[in-house]
Amino acid sequence: MSGNAVRVAYDGKIAGCREAGTVAVTVADKIAFYHRNEYKVADELETMARNEAASLPADTIVPRSEPKDGAQRFQAYVCGKTLLRQRGEASVPATQPAAAQDGVQTFPVKEH
Repeated sequence: MSGNAVRVAYDGKIAGCREAGTVAVTVADKIAFYHRNEYKVADELETMARNEAASLPADTIVPRSEPKDGAQRFQAYVCGKTLLRQRGEASVPATQPAAAQDGVQTFPVKEH
């Protein structure tokens, strides 16, 4: 998964998501006496956080702080098709239906 597939939930809507970890990123916010554009710094922080979250793997991040001095923290979550691997848990694609012993199958709800 790449950072392009990670969404930023500015509204904080993460109901039904599983926590995947915390991401802390930093970039240079000033060079010598020159202060960089705050929007450019914020955009770079978000891009770095999305790339880092993809390696967890996570598919959603929520900002936990405002950018300050070129640093920002994000909380990473698994909300969609990516399954968080835990000890002893097999990695199974989310699109694969789970079959019950009585012949009934369940299918994952498609996120919009």
